[in-house]
Amino acid sequence: MANIQAFRGVRFDLSRVGKLSDVVAPPYDVIDERLQESLYQRHPQNIVRLELAKSAPNEPDENRYRRAGVAWRNWRREGLLQLESRPAIYVCHQHFQVEGRSYMRRGFICRLGLERFGEGSVYPHEETHARAKQDRMQLLRETRANLSPILGLYEDELGEVQELLESAIADRTPLEAHDEEGNRHLVWIVTDIATISRAADLMGERAIFIADGHHRYETACDYRDELAAAAGGSLPTEHPANYTLMACFGMSDPGLVVLPTHRLFRGVAPISSSDLIKRLGEAFQCELAGRGSAAAEEVWTQIELEGDPGTIGLFARQDDAWVLARLTETGRELMDRNSKSSPEWNALSVSLLHRLVLEQLLGLQDLPSPLYVRTAGEVQQALVTGDSGTRDATGQKRSGEDFELAALVLPPRVEDVQLISLQGERMPPKSTFFYPKLLTGLVMNPLD
Repeated sequence: MANIQAFRGVRFDLSRVGKLSDVVAPPYDVIDERLQESLYQRHPQNIVRLELAKSAPNEPDENRYRRAGVAWRNWRREGLLQLESRPAIYVCHQHFQVEGRSYMRRGFICRLGLERFGEGSVYPHEETHARAKQDRMQLLRETRANLSPILGLYEDELGEVQELLESAIADRTPLEAHDEEGNRHLVWIVTDIATISRAADLMGERAIFIADGHHRYETACDYRDELAAAAGGSLPTEHPANYTLMACFGMSDPGLVVLPTHRLFRGVAPISSSDLIKRLGEAFQCELAGRGSAAAEEVWTQIELEGDPGTIGLFARQDDAWVLARLTETGRELMDRNSKSSPEWNALSVSLLHRLVLEQLLGLQDLPSPLYVRTAGEVQQALVTGDSGTRDATGQKRSGEDFELAALVLPPRVEDVQLISLQGERMPPKSTFFYPKLLTGLVMNPLD
């Protein structure tokens, strides 16, 4: 089952760089150009210079990966980044608010033995994009380090693993950092051998379900195999590239919050609400729900109130109208009949959107990656500004055009992640957003 280990992490020397909040950053896939620039200005050693380095004008894009690798080595040589004196597991707490309600999510950061999906006890739940994996591989080759932890979930209804670790930090003072949204991230360093050994034994009975970081996990496996091939076919058992940086959270933790990921689609021809309703046919019961981008909030509120994954909000740019589309029994039968996936997969809002609405009813296949956003407010803003800038947070090139179609969808539940994973299925990319993201730069895992 899950092979977790303590490791000698690399951390910022706060006596040299100052406040931890100034040098950490979100993971690459939520950093847009505005936030990237803000992080660059915040501190000369902000981790964004490694995690998502800038490209200089008129230079090959691969140069930014080389700059990241040079900075990583220089910062370590200069003592700005220091190697932990002893192997450790890092307990982490996240304090945050969603819609006025306070939460605390508790977990721990370790290194996890790599297993290809389908070959062991590590399970994916989302599809991945080749572009993102290529990006992370180039960075991994240059830095030879895991800069940000992957988020993994495990079953532990009694909280046995976490409570063991909590007892080890009861009288300790944590490191603390704040992210862009004011969320608090606390970290404690646990080096007690007996505690670590017991935690590893308990986790050895459990499977890991990847909640966030599929691209980084697959890339870690590819990098390991690349090094093994260069070494003649295999690596020593304890070679650090056989492991990756993982943050583990119990599935029963009350602080697990899954937010939606809405979509604005590129490469779609203009479409009106009336044409949209006509093409959805008898698969959905449709009604006009508002006009203009500002109605996104109202439409989303209605979707949340209904709480039915079969209800999807669609925006048609041609007449600036929102359509509330509610799945009918006819639509459900059509989805099941034309899908080779399980009934549970077919019932997800993101599955209905991509498989039934886009592919079957609208005939939109092989579209460019959409713009993914978290809130209805961000949908509204994107509909006003269009696909402006040079790239989005996932690295997708911006088109500079208006978004002709947008969709508001309910997120899957935590139990959906486990069920879909165990069935060997994958949701469409960016189906889940476990909030808040884990910060990059709290602790890093060297692979050399």
